Amino acid sequence: MSVAFLDFEKRILELESKLEELRSLSKLQNTDFSAEIRKMHKKLSTLKKETFSNLNRWQKTQLARHPSRPYALDYIKEIAPDFVELHGDRYFGTGPSIVSGFGTMEEMSVMFIGIQKGRDIKEKMYRNFGMPHPEGYRRALRMMKMAEKYNRPVVTLLDTPGAYPGIGAEERGQAEAVARNLMEMSSLRVPIICVVIGEGGSGGALAIGVGNRVLMLEHSVYSVISPEGCAAILWKDQTKVEEAAEALALTAQDLLANKIIEEIVREPIGGAHRNPTLAAHILRRALRRNLGELTPLSGDELVRQRREKFRNMGSFLEQQLA
Repeated sequence: MSVAFLDFEKRILELESKLEELRSLSKLQNTDFSAEIRKMHKKLSTLKKETFSNLNRWQKTQLARHPSRPYALDYIKEIAPDFVELHGDRYFGTGPSIVSGFGTMEEMSVMFIGIQKGRDIKEKMYRNFGMPHPEGYRRALRMMKMAEKYNRPVVTLLDTPGAYPGIGAEERGQAEAVARNLMEMSSLRVPIICVVIGEGGSGGALAIGVGNRVLMLEHSVYSVISPEGCAAILWKDQTKVEEAAEALALTAQDLLANKIIEEIVREPIGGAHRNPTLAAHILRRALRRNLGELTPLSGDELVRQRREKFRNMGSFLEQQLA
């Protein structure tokens, strides 16, 4: 898979190109450039660490949307190779933006539900650019209920700019579908782990984001609105997206500090798209550990924990009026 580059990655791209040229030259001329290669490789590693440890919130947003970033199915197929996708909401359709089905992870049967974006134009249109229709959310709920019936944990992977706001989706009950998922997920008597793997956009992500544990990949974002939408509403100026991203405090690091999520899952240096296989293995370890802690809990304990978690979100100040 070819890897695209963002503006802040240009220096890294230039150094990688020089390193590749030096390696090729070493082979062509049968000359030992190992010392120079080691030196350049060390310089490249340092540059990557410096670049990706000092990204601002808008740069993090761009990285979360990176066109080469692994999507839900990339992670699922690596974590659970025997994954079998199940379709249909039994009302209207299947909702291709949502993928769902059982897979085995560490000898444990797990219901995986993810929001899937597309790679090429054809798949992007089929997946509706990762913006689920109501039938997708109803399908997800049907799968969660199935997991509850067979006492299987649920893992959801969030990556969407938001629920699809089209007329057809509204006519088929988009708002009701999102709201019902929030209500039903709060009462499921099996462990639920939610992972933001790219961008978690508003209620579109939250509709499958009510879990006992909410995790975020290191370079993912999660917010009530996109920086572009925020800039359009507050400033009516699309050039204010960087300011909007700063105001939204939407990075994994922000959400962990504000106690919205429980854990940040680290990514390979340069982002998950640099090494999708390693990124999936790191995520699998995090899922295995969290499921190991949640599985012994009873259904009542899981529901109580989940509800308390979301009720305790946010903080406020009381001020006595004169």
